[in-house]
Amino acid sequence: MRSGGMSTGLQRRLLVLLLIPLAVLAVLNAWLDYQSADSAAIQQDRQLLALVPLLADSVVVGAGGSEPLPVLLAAPQIEEFLGSRPGVSGIAVSPVGAGVLIGSAWLDGPTPATREPAFSSEEYEGVIYRIVSQRVSTAAGDMVIRLADGSDPRQQWLRLLVYKVIVPNLVLAIAGFFGVRWAVDTALRPLLSVRDEVERRSPRDLSALDVTNAPDEVRPLLNSINHLLATVNAQAQGQARFVADAAHQLRTPLAALQAQAEAWAQAVEAQGPEGMHGSAAVSAPPPTLRIDAQQVLSLRQAARRTSQLANQLLALSRVDAQQSHGQATQRISLLQLCEAVLEGALDKAMHRSIDLGLDALPVHISGHEWLLRELLVNLVDNALKYTPSHGHVTIRCGWDTQAFLEVEDNGPGVPPDERARVIQRFHRAHHGPVDGHGLGLSIADEIARIHGTTLYLATGTGAVGLRIGLRFPAA
Repeated sequence: MRSGGMSTGLQRRLLVLLLIPLAVLAVLNAWLDYQSADSAAIQQDRQLLALVPLLADSVVVGAGGSEPLPVLLAAPQIEEFLGSRPGVSGIAVSPVGAGVLIGSAWLDGPTPATREPAFSSEEYEGVIYRIVSQRVSTAAGDMVIRLADGSDPRQQWLRLLVYKVIVPNLVLAIAGFFGVRWAVDTALRPLLSVRDEVERRSPRDLSALDVTNAPDEVRPLLNSINHLLATVNAQAQGQARFVADAAHQLRTPLAALQAQAEAWAQAVEAQGPEGMHGSAAVSAPPPTLRIDAQQVLSLRQAARRTSQLANQLLALSRVDAQQSHGQATQRISLLQLCEAVLEGALDKAMHRSIDLGLDALPVHISGHEWLLRELLVNLVDNALKYTPSHGHVTIRCGWDTQAFLEVEDNGPGVPPDERARVIQRFHRAHHGPVDGHGLGLSIADEIARIHGTTLYLATGTGAVGLRIGLRFPAA
C-alpha cells in the first residue's frame, strides 16, 4: 500500500461496519454470561435450600454426660455437598442466641427473626460465599442452620468481572480490529494496486488497465474505464495523425513557396529597395509585372514563419508519439550533439552578428538522440531569435553532480514570474521579435520530460540574459 492506516474512505467504512457488530456481539456476550451466571445462581440457591432440612435432620442429641450435647450425623447428601466443594463450602449449627456449636466458626451470625430462609453473600479468605440461614427445629431443639457455597457462579462473576469478561472481550476486540483490518487490506489490495498503477502512469499513457486480478465487484467499473481510455486514446491518436499529416502535407507546398519567395527576395536585394522589372533569375516574374520590394520581403518572411510552424507541429507530433510509444534509449555524446547543432546554427548567428560559442566537456548520457537534437535546436534558435545583434550565445554541456545541457544568452531574459508560462504551448514573450509561434520551448520541455527531467530557466551570467537547460537524472 502506498500509505499505512485507513487511508481511504472505503477502508474506513468497511472497518467501522465490521467492528461495530463485533463490539455489539462482545457486549451481548458479556450480558449472556451474566444471565447464565444468574440462572446458575438461582439453581444453586434452590440446592442450598433443599439441603437445609437434611442438615436439620442430621443434628441429634449425643449420649452421655450430665447435659447431652447436639452432634452431627451427616446425611449422605450433606457429605456429598461438603466433599464435592472442598475449600469452598461450609456448614454451621448454632443454638438460638449462641455461637457456632458444630461446623465453621466464621459462619456465626445473628439469629433470624423468623423461620423463613434468608440468603446472603459474604466474603471469607478471598472467596465470596452464598449463604442460606434458617431457624429450624431439630432433635436437639431450635437451632440456626447455615450452609455456605463458594462456587456460586453469580458471586464469582461479580468479583472477577474484569478478568473474566472485560479483559477477554477487550483482547477479542483488539484482535478483531487487527484481524478485520488485515482482512480489509487484503481484500482491497487488488483495488489499491489499480490505484497505484493509475497514479504512476504518465498523463499520456492511455493503455487499458489490467483487470485480471481485480475483484469481480470492481471489474465492471474497470472495464468502463478501459472503454473510456480506448475512446480517448483513439481520439488522441486521430488528432496526432491529423497534425502529422497536415504538417507533412504543408511542408512540400511551403518549401516551394519559400524557395520562390527567396528567389524574388534575392533579386530585390540585389537590385535595390525600389523594386525591379523582369529579372533573369530563375522563376522570376514576367517582365510586364512590377514587383514591390517590401511585399516580396514580407512574402519571404511569411513563408519562413509558416514553414517553421509546419516543422514545429511535425516535431510536436513526433514528440507526443514518442511519449505514447516509448522506444529504447541509446548512449549519446552531448559534446558531439552540441558540436553538430553549433555547426548548423552558425550561418544564422553570423547573419545576425551574434557570437555563437561552445563551452563543452565530454559527457555521455542515455536517451533519444533525435529528440535531444530537436531540443537543443529549439533552445539555440530561441536564443538567437531574442538576442540582439553583437550579442553572444553559448552552448554548454558537462558534468556538475549531474550531466547537464544548457544554452545561455545575453538577451532581455525572462522575468521570474513569467518563466513558468513561456514553456506553455503558443505562449510568446512580450518583448523581442514576434515571428515565433510559442512552440519551441514547449517542445523542448516535452522532450525533457521524456528523459525524466524538466527545463530550468535562470538568469544568465552577470544577471543579464537567460540561461535555460536541463539536468539528466542518474542512469
